[in-house]
This record gives sequence, C-alpha cells and structure tokens, in this order.
Amino acid sequence: MTEQTQRPAPQHPAPQHPAPQDAVASEAVVPEEMVPEAVAHEAVPGRSPLPAVPPPPAAVRKDRRVLRAALRWTAVAAVFCLVGAGTAYGVSRMERTDLPGLATASDGRWDYPELVRPPLPPGSPGPLEAGNHAGTHHADLRALVLPAPRGATVEPGPRGTDGWVPMKDFLADYADAEKRRELAQKLTDHGLRHIAGRGWTTPDGTRTRIRLLRFGTAAVSETLLTGDLANTGAPAYPVHGAEYYALDETFPPGAHMKGVTLFPYTETEPYGAEQVRQAYFSAGDTIAVITQTREGGVNAVPFRQTVTLQTELLS
Repeated sequence: MTEQTQRPAPQHPAPQHPAPQDAVASEAVVPEEMVPEAVAHEAVPGRSPLPAVPPPPAAVRKDRRVLRAALRWTAVAAVFCLVGAGTAYGVSRMERTDLPGLATASDGRWDYPELVRPPLPPGSPGPLEAGNHAGTHHADLRALVLPAPRGATVEPGPRGTDGWVPMKDFLADYADAEKRRELAQKLTDHGLRHIAGRGWTTPDGTRTRIRLLRFGTAAVSETLLTGDLANTGAPAYPVHGAEYYALDETFPPGAHMKGVTLFPYTETEPYGAEQVRQAYFSAGDTIAVITQTREGGVNAVPFRQTVTLQTELLS
C-alpha cells in the first residue's frame, strides 16, 4: 500500500493522430529569416502566406525632415557667421567717432594732408644736422611751407614772383606804418633772401598765414629773432588789431624741438572782435612767422597743431 502511494501516477500522453503526409511536409519549411529577401514574403505551400512587410515610409520621411531642418539651421548659422564677421570687420575699420555711442568729441584738430619733405640734393645735410654749421635749407623753401588743411579756402598765391612773397605783402600784416618801415630796414640789414608763404581760411572762420623768411646763416636768423622780433614778453611788431600779448606757456613741450627757438603768443583780453595768436621760431637759416586770427577767439588746438607741423617740416 505504501509502495503504491509513493509511485507516481502513470503519465498518459495525449493521443497522437498521425498527420497526413502532405501536412508533415508542409511543416518542414525553411525558417523565414533564412529565406532570401527576394522571396521572403512569397507564399509558402502548405501554410498561410506571410503578410507583406511594408517599407517604413513614415520613418524615412521623418529622417528626411530632420535632415532638411538640420541643413536649414546650418545655413542660417553660416549666414549669421558671415554677417557677424562682416560687421566686425566693418566696425574694426571705422573711426571711433563714427561709432554710435562711442563717438568722442573732436578736440579741434584740423585734417592736414600727409606731410612729405622735398628731397635734398645728393650729399646735402639737413638744416639741423651736426655737419651743417650754417643751418642751410638745401631744399626749396617754397616746398617746405605747410599745406592747407582739407576743407580750407586757400588764398591766391603771389603773382609774377615765381611763388615768392614780396616784402611789402609780408609787411602789410603789421599795424603801424612806422613799425613797418623799421621792420623792413631790419630785414634788409640782416640780408633777407626770400619769403615763402601760404594763407587759408577754414570753415570756422580762422584765417591762417605762414611766412618763411630765409637768411644767409642760422646765426643771422637766430640773432634777428631773439634780438629784434620776439622775446619772452611779447612780439616787437604786433599785427593788425593786436594790443596785449602773453607767451603761451601751456604750449606742448613736445613742440619745442631741439635746435629750434620758439616763441608762441596769445592775445589776451580785451582783444575786441577778433583774437590773434602768433608764433615766431627759427630753424636753421629760416625764421617762420605764423599768424591766426578769428572772430570771437582762436582755438588753441589748431594753432599749436599748425605751429608744430611747420616746425617739423623745417627741422
């Protein structure tokens, strides 16, 4: 009894009904994954035809949309880069005063053209070089006159004198008739050779005249300047309308070049309708006289700029 209870109950397999021969054959088919792609979806005899697997057009369309979007954004980014680079280049080429928000007020300097000294004859030293004891300007003095700034109206040049300014035209700027005769005699006594010059009026109404007086040697010009024309107080021969002068002690130190004796003056109040600024300096064998006048007052910056540039040309 015990033995029977410990034995497992016999297993009775379900009755097997032999399948027809053609049915058995229908089960012996090649797995679908091993069927060539060309026939993978064809009907196999003895079984239901496999459903056709449609291509995934939605996924392809989605991939194409993503690709097109990526290309569009890449093109947009490239355009922005090009525009940004062009803008940056344009900004880098602009002057600070051209940039909105970054513009700085002009300090009043004039727009002079690039200065070029005329060539010296071969072997000729400059007027301030150590070997040139006479301080001779071997270049044409007429080519050493400062050019007018851009926008200025240039006065007609002297006629019939090969570009040289006649002494009477130079003396016409001075006020007193007696002073003119006295100055003319001093110039003659010191051996004045030529006067070169130029004059112009800028749009703000400032009238500028430059006169370059050439003598035999630097010693002569230096003696005439410091002994008869100028000193630390005031010029000996004031021009028309000027009465009270003061030495411009605020003149930039950099403008006082070695070998150049400079006296810059400013007419002090009361100076009437017009103010005068005037500078005398000697460089080698030449004395320069620069005069600026303007109704209401002459700006200091263009005056100093003009004197400094003319000094550089003569040095």
